[in-house]
Amino acid sequence: MIKAGIIGSTGYAGAELVRLICQHPEAEVRWFGSKSYVGEQYADVFHNLFEIVDEKCLEDNMDELAKAVDVIFTATPQGLCSSLVNEKILNKVKIIDLSADFRMKDVAVYEKWYGIRHQSPQFLPEAVYGLCEINREQIKKARLIANPGCYTTCSILSVYPLAKEGLIAPKSIIVDAKSGTSGAGRSAKVPNLFCEVNENIKAYGVTTHRHTPEIEEQLGYAAKEEVLINFTPHLVPMQRGILVTAYADLTKEVSYGEVKAVYDKYYKKEQFIRVLDKDVCPETRWVEGSNYVDVNFKIDERTNRIIMMGALDNLVKGAAGQAVQNMNLVFGMPENLGLTQIPMFP
Repeated sequence: MIKAGIIGSTGYAGAELVRLICQHPEAEVRWFGSKSYVGEQYADVFHNLFEIVDEKCLEDNMDELAKAVDVIFTATPQGLCSSLVNEKILNKVKIIDLSADFRMKDVAVYEKWYGIRHQSPQFLPEAVYGLCEINREQIKKARLIANPGCYTTCSILSVYPLAKEGLIAPKSIIVDAKSGTSGAGRSAKVPNLFCEVNENIKAYGVTTHRHTPEIEEQLGYAAKEEVLINFTPHLVPMQRGILVTAYADLTKEVSYGEVKAVYDKYYKKEQFIRVLDKDVCPETRWVEGSNYVDVNFKIDERTNRIIMMGALDNLVKGAAGQAVQNMNLVFGMPENLGLTQIPMFP
């Protein structure tokens, strides 16, 4: 039985980790870390776990935690994991970080976009970007995994096959993305109050969103050249879900069958990526509560552009589900273990 500890277990992503690991046949949560609820029963914070979890919230003490568990999940704001991790801890446990602290290799890029000093840049070279379908073999050998964000997972997986095969111009990519409000976290913020969000949709972080360099870096590895994108996120009045619609110039004339073959080349054997039938657009409702990503595309012959689409649940494949998928790979378990939940509807 894999013993897991969660720092930040009372945020949305942390709570989703608890929910998923409670259903995992080979793992259990041994440490429910929470800065805000120390000493309180976890099930008093999340009543959906009444009579399922009978543990109290503990302090976010990584040194003590490293002695008690096999893997530590850090579902925390940027800057915390990099301030806590050290060689002694990494020699004891695996760390799967759900923040952005180890996602980008260039510390200067991280510090520019996040506006904080990185406190352990010496671990950036060895950190593995935890997008399982792309970096599976590296993840299996990793001590430190940088779990991707929700926008980035959906954006990268929607575009990756065509970038990899050179079918799109790497500096022509535009990513338009929509997110449910849980993507903003659980802390109280006026812009996320019901009356502010309900019956409204808005763009935010236009030209400045922190996921931009992460998407560019990963697609750059695929294209083997610099990628520059326009990334515009939008907040929509729903709890869960990411929908990405990406646009790019085609580098040559292609047919539907040729592009479909490219997506199938990379994703046909991937359980959690579903390439939809022709003319079926991804929808957030068909992936809710699951670890699935639905992707598809449409060729616009008139403009010689292609539209790439993707949908996922931001708290599952966009955060906690992907983290569990990474855990499974690291400990040599079947990759889908504990993650076969069918999407919920309605």
